[in-house]
Amino acid sequence: MEPNHIYQYSIINALMAGVADTGIPISKFTQHGTQGIGTFTKIQGELILLDGKVYQLQASGHIRTAKPEEQLPYAVATNFQPQKTLNLKLDNKDDVDKVLEDFDAHAANLFMSYRIDGKFKTIKARTVRGQEYEDQPLAELGSKQAVQEYEDIEGTIVGFRAPVAWQGFMVAGEHMHFIDKERKVGGHILELVSDGEVSFGVAVVNNVHIELPTSEKFNAAKMVTDDKGVKGIEG
Repeated sequence: MEPNHIYQYSIINALMAGVADTGIPISKFTQHGTQGIGTFTKIQGELILLDGKVYQLQASGHIRTAKPEEQLPYAVATNFQPQKTLNLKLDNKDDVDKVLEDFDAHAANLFMSYRIDGKFKTIKARTVRGQEYEDQPLAELGSKQAVQEYEDIEGTIVGFRAPVAWQGFMVAGEHMHFIDKERKVGGHILELVSDGEVSFGVAVVNNVHIELPTSEKFNAAKMVTDDKGVKGIEG
């Protein structure tokens, strides 16, 4: 794909309905971008695509490198090329929104992708443990997610910001995953504080390609946009 276009497989509403038994092979997914986020079949943990390599962020807090044949029921990727890179301090997660707003105040109805590299004073991250029965909705997994807190840790955050109107297709607002420099721990970010300045690369995106599954389960699922449920699971 061209730089700073977004490719997405499936939609958040499908995960909320529990459609997660099959998906796009990693070997095909990585053809669409060099960085991204998502999840694995049965919603087993979090995914981060970084520099062309896919990692599974597990509920134990540990990380494994995923294999090309593994499938992803939901994933988002981009060939990220920052339009601007800033060096700044982040006092909390809300500061990410402020940086994006200051970068382009007229992009409220456009998408943004970003990458943050540096040392963090605190990272609080979660990982979902996976479905316990067939087609278990994502919202049910929120109460059993594993939450880890890391201090004085160096690593990378990959994220996307989607417009409010896209809730259900993507996660409206911030959606970002973390992996440490040693590729040993990570997860979906709930809270963060940087330890001094970090490198924050940003790009505005106005081209989005969504590929929908053609499985029987996807087409039989009763999907609705559960705004409260999405916000609850995303933190």
